Amino acid sequence: MMNALAMETAGMLPLPALVVDDDPQIRLYLADILEAEGFAVASVAEGQAALEYVNSSTPGIVLLDLRMQGLDGMETLKRLKATGLQAPVIILTGHGNIRSAVEAIRLGAYDYLTKPLRAQEIMVTIRQALRHRQLLAGIGELKSQLASSSALGWLVGPSPESQIVARQVKQVADSTLTVLIEGETGTGKELVACAIHQTSDRRKNPFVVLDCGAIPDTLIESELFGYEKGAFTGADRRREGHFQLADGGTLFLDEIANLSFATQATLLRVLQQREVQPLGGKVLVAVNVRIIAASNVPLQAEVRTGRFRPDLYYRLNEFIIPLPPLRERRDDILPLAHRFLAEANMEFGRPVRAISEEAIELLLRHPWPGNVRELRNVIRRAVLLTSDVVRPEHLAGVYADSSPAPLPGVHEAPPLGLSLKEIADIAAQHVERQAIREALRATGGNKSETARRLKVDYKTLHTKMKHYGIHSRETSS
Repeated sequence: MMNALAMETAGMLPLPALVVDDDPQIRLYLADILEAEGFAVASVAEGQAALEYVNSSTPGIVLLDLRMQGLDGMETLKRLKATGLQAPVIILTGHGNIRSAVEAIRLGAYDYLTKPLRAQEIMVTIRQALRHRQLLAGIGELKSQLASSSALGWLVGPSPESQIVARQVKQVADSTLTVLIEGETGTGKELVACAIHQTSDRRKNPFVVLDCGAIPDTLIESELFGYEKGAFTGADRRREGHFQLADGGTLFLDEIANLSFATQATLLRVLQQREVQPLGGKVLVAVNVRIIAASNVPLQAEVRTGRFRPDLYYRLNEFIIPLPPLRERRDDILPLAHRFLAEANMEFGRPVRAISEEAIELLLRHPWPGNVRELRNVIRRAVLLTSDVVRPEHLAGVYADSSPAPLPGVHEAPPLGLSLKEIADIAAQHVERQAIREALRATGGNKSETARRLKVDYKTLHTKMKHYGIHSRETSS
């Protein structure tokens, strides 16, 4: 079964990870870690072999040792980049090679890891690298759409509601206004933020994303503002925060309602003064950053209930873009479905030519609680299940009933036309969703405690909550 990391980074089993290291024990260690996370792994012992592999295969990510016999890591990196390799490259280095690792990043490596290698640090870095690559791919797609006068083509369709969103993006893009995007999970808030950035005069500068709901409160300020070496246990080097990384560009703060009151106060000061102070630092650092924030719950309602600071809300809501759920813009369902079909055909190399009338009827009746993200995932999965026409049996989880319906449980009749494995998968999702809801209720909505009770890491819990459309505040008393 695909694990959370693979699902998050690709929506399918990722391309192979390529490990390049002349130490056989390190190759074996890395292969064990990656395979446990659902990756296929290719391992080679030298730079020339890595180049030969890339000439015949496409890796999803490369872990490259700097010091090797024969062609060293630096030269290998240069030649890999010269081939047009799009996969992120993570450098592996000993403590004595930090300067070389930094130089490798200037040459196009994503990041570096110091030996001895730790499994958790490896997977965190890989997750960030793959997310960064996805974002760059999304930006490239948006650039193409904008160039062809089809802004937000991945997200919007012909409905009046979608056209309003497209107009709002164009209206606010070149202004200096802070933007607040509100909408349910899966409506495409990050894509709208990316589109605003790409149509603004900041388009040549960074677009940096921070998911405020995916980071525990104890770490959020170090992620936002950075830290100096020695600021806390484990801070073995200076690190810039997301504000510094986004300098000159745009910082997208997703799920901002999850910030604690203390962090909200600090963020308000930064937005007013345009200066940040890294943890452990004594000097304020000026930043030139445009802020786009997003929330899957109405922030004004959070203000009324006392869960969000009114002064920060009024600072953020200079321009609000509400994203309507897919069930309220049904004219978009079929155009988006056909767009995702063409996209999946291209990505997977499939020849699927159409969606049957019966399948179209199911798509139009489904309530789409997961919105555009759910529709895209359903179509992508259907394309993998057929080689000709998408039919109802390929649309697992999509019901003929147009009213919202839960996934079938153990005692409910499953949808017709599904295989036993598909029925079991759907039932397992239902049980998993209920277990998460019950654990959140028991902990009063505390995600860290819920993760501990369910014996999963915080990021996995957050990913599953987003997948099932679960909000911690809904389950807290």
